[in-house]
Amino acid sequence: MCGAPKQGGALAGIDLDTQTVIQGQVWHDGAPVAGAYVRLLDATDEFTAEVVTSPEGEFRFFAAPGEWKLRSLAPTGRGERVLAADVGLNETTVVLD
Repeated sequence: MCGAPKQGGALAGIDLDTQTVIQGQVWHDGAPVAGAYVRLLDATDEFTAEVVTSPEGEFRFFAAPGEWKLRSLAPTGRGERVLAADVGLNETTVVLD
């Protein structure tokens, strides 16, 4: 079993002027996917972190600014999304095939 922390909740106490937050949801067939694994990979596809989506399909990572790849794996499918994250809040959606 993955030791990833539960996702969801507010960003209370997070200084978005100095921190880079990547968050979003995983979707499949028009609905959020709970319990999906979301991996954060760097620009060279090196594994950096992994979390499990909340009941609402939400995930969140704290990262450095730069190019990142999100890869999601679930029984219903798999999806990827590449994004350039800046300091502040970076929101995205990963859609499973």
